[in-house]
Amino acid sequence: MTDLIPTLQSDGQILAHVNGCLGLITLNRPQALNALSLPMIRDMTALLRHWAGQPEIQAVAVLGASRDGKPAAFCAGGDIRFFHQAALAGDSALGEFFTEEYRLNHLIHHYPKPYVALMDGIVMGGGMGISQGAKLRVLNENSRLAMPETGIGLFPDVGGGWFLGQCPGHVGEWLALTGQAIAVGDALEWGLGDVYVRAEQWPALVDDLRHGSQPSAEHVVATVMERADLAPASAPKATLDRIDRHFGQASLSAILASLAAAEDDWAREAHETLLKRSPLMLCVTLELVRRARGLSLADDLRLERDLVHHAFHLRGAARSETVEGIRALAVDKDHAPRWHPPTLADVDPAEVAAFFASPWPAGEHPLSDLA
Repeated sequence: MTDLIPTLQSDGQILAHVNGCLGLITLNRPQALNALSLPMIRDMTALLRHWAGQPEIQAVAVLGASRDGKPAAFCAGGDIRFFHQAALAGDSALGEFFTEEYRLNHLIHHYPKPYVALMDGIVMGGGMGISQGAKLRVLNENSRLAMPETGIGLFPDVGGGWFLGQCPGHVGEWLALTGQAIAVGDALEWGLGDVYVRAEQWPALVDDLRHGSQPSAEHVVATVMERADLAPASAPKATLDRIDRHFGQASLSAILASLAAAEDDWAREAHETLLKRSPLMLCVTLELVRRARGLSLADDLRLERDLVHHAFHLRGAARSETVEGIRALAVDKDHAPRWHPPTLADVDPAEVAAFFASPWPAGEHPLSDLA
């Protein structure tokens, strides 16, 4: 049994367990909503690579540790306070975090054995990155999925450009720009989840995966599917039509104008949300989602690695929109980011274009070998 679990480095932030043919990974940082640290990313990668070569392991499941008496969280994203500190300190670990996280995302999407993501509660940012590539994405009525990166002056990464771009119509633009959280019905309807299991069934499901007989990958999948149920209703077609009407506009300025001209609360709320975001990074985000629709996952991850480098370094950490956004949300907590430029009219198209120029020569990209 010990040969099936390699030595882990995250000091208990990742727990590994083997039950029959099933390898279980538990994100064990519940007080931080299981936000990913670099050691956690390294441990997940080590486990998945090790188990890929072990015939005894036929399937893998990943879940988040719970907090007693508190709402569930699968994974709330990456450790943004670390991003802030590392950027200001010029710490090379910041680049290592994103390179290794994106490699992990790619590994999950192409994993040779069934990978099951138990997406209980909050599933945001980096949590989407380690779940969207799963063969079976399991949700319940507590699941809340989002890519909220524009709220901190970033863009939807971890393959978000690619998987949001696969959503129907212009749902991807709406989710990417606003950071809107969605529930199980919409997630299933829009291709961001696979199966619904009632929250009341969750403890029995997890217990069965941990301790019940799991002799084969087929049995692991059956353990989930025997508890599957009809999901709560998704958004009505009128909502999708409204998303397409506004977020299918050709430019960010046209999207904002379309929302401003509408006379309904939904459009007003979306418009107000966008006005709070970094105008520069909204432009970068819109361009990413639309470019990524024509890219492979590997090419999208390479592009996102370029973008995230520029997000922290193009203007230096002191003038980074992302550093400022994290400061306002998680460091000073004044919720008053000072975006530069402050309005869309002041955004220089050349600066947006600069984000999409790779800082690495051909063949030297840190993700150049992703297939």
